[in-house]
Amino acid sequence: MSDEEEFLEKLPTDLIFRLPPTFDDVADERRHRKERLAAALRVFGKLGFEEGVAGHITARDPERTDHFWVNPFGMSFKHIRVSDLILVNHAGKVVEGRYPVNEAAFAIHSQVHQARPDVVAAAHSHSTHGRAISALGQKLEPITQDVCAFYQDHGLFDDYTGVVTDLEEGKRIAAALGGHKAVILRNHGLLTVGDTVDAAAWWFITMERSCQVQLLAKAAGQVVPIEHDNAVLTHEQIGNDLVGWINYQPLYDQITREQPDLFE
Repeated sequence: MSDEEEFLEKLPTDLIFRLPPTFDDVADERRHRKERLAAALRVFGKLGFEEGVAGHITARDPERTDHFWVNPFGMSFKHIRVSDLILVNHAGKVVEGRYPVNEAAFAIHSQVHQARPDVVAAAHSHSTHGRAISALGQKLEPITQDVCAFYQDHGLFDDYTGVVTDLEEGKRIAAALGGHKAVILRNHGLLTVGDTVDAAAWWFITMERSCQVQLLAKAAGQVVPIEHDNAVLTHEQIGNDLVGWINYQPLYDQITREQPDLFE
């Protein structure tokens, strides 16, 4: 039995408990993914993850699975609506939408989606603390409960050769990600993936915060790590995509109530 199956077995049967929806109609599923994508971009904007035109979140199309939806080049995360999203094919051509694609978004995300058919969404941004950790060439250490979601479940792309515009570089990043939920790109930032947009977004948010905690803790003194067996257990408890989806729901509720225009 998988960790997610064990988690579901423990849920109450007589109380309201939200779970990821399922769809019989591909158009409904596409609309759902686009709505979650626009909302996640708004959340990233609210949390200050923008750095000029850098940063992107993608969602695989449920029908044309070698295509993905992504935020358009040069548009603020804070302004993106469902109608602004663009659909990009395997060759990097915009097949739906009015705006161009960020060249780096295609070079990285196309290769991640190709290498990981289980991945629905991928998130990458030049967040402040993620960049700081990446500049150290370090991985996250098991020093808090929350960071154990990434214990033995994130990689390090230990190289930097400039802005990623080459598909071969994207392939190397995908290889560094491997089967994990996240990868730290040295001198660059963070990238996370999930089987929903919500999970990929949550992993990025909590990974960014975990980078901040590690920097603060190590600057303050000698850290006390969580013992290996307990870190493994905690990863089993909080490290699956269903738990990531659940953790993200309060943020989704907040942004959609505050900024309902994102659905336009």
